[in-house]
Amino acid sequence: MKTDEILRELAPQGVIRTAINLGNPVLACRDATTGELAGVSVDLAQEVGRRLGVGIELRPFDAAGKVTQAVSSGELDMMFLAVDPVRATEILFTAPYVVIEGTYLVRDDAPYQTVEDLDRTGVRIAVGKGAAYDLFLTRHLEQASLERASTSPDAIALFVEQKLDAAAGVRQPLTAYAEENPGYRVLPGRFTAIEQGMGVPKGREIARAWLQDFVEDVKGSGLVRKLLDKHGQNTASVAPPAGGWPTF
Repeated sequence: MKTDEILRELAPQGVIRTAINLGNPVLACRDATTGELAGVSVDLAQEVGRRLGVGIELRPFDAAGKVTQAVSSGELDMMFLAVDPVRATEILFTAPYVVIEGTYLVRDDAPYQTVEDLDRTGVRIAVGKGAAYDLFLTRHLEQASLERASTSPDAIALFVEQKLDAAAGVRQPLTAYAEENPGYRVLPGRFTAIEQGMGVPKGREIARAWLQDFVEDVKGSGLVRKLLDKHGQNTASVAPPAGGWPTF
């Protein structure tokens, strides 16, 4: 692939308009001191720009569902999101570069001991609207109901304030909340492995193909592991090589 062909799809306005999802603190955040965007996805975006010799315009979003909306309205060229078939109606995804766990936060005195215990009639679970685990649980829960907040942090607040049965989310921020707030615990195990990939809007096959090669390179070279460790995300796993990864 020639660079100019890639850039016609990846940077049609001269820069790569890149969504950074702050709803997933494993991969992105704002620096507490400077207020600047930081994290694994930010560093990977800058590496894409370096390799292609093009500028990166970082656009922060506080929830993944809002990223998908921005894709639909033509505001983005590249995004870092959990791979999901619902999102794949708008986005061409690469294979994942990181895998993180979706699980539940509950109260210490709750009767639930495993993630399977939550799928019962009358159980109410807080989720961030449009988050990967919202999409997954919408498809897979048979008896429990979901209560949606606008963002993932708001889902924890909703769980606490309305005394719901659980908050669903990424393991790391749920664990951080439980460590800072006595009376809560995170269930062992997971209801899904959340695969984090890169994406471009539908129709940009050349751009996706280049990013797919990029993802495999940064996994295989050890860069993804280095960046996870750099940002204190030691418990997140680098995704395995793509192999027969499906293209939605």
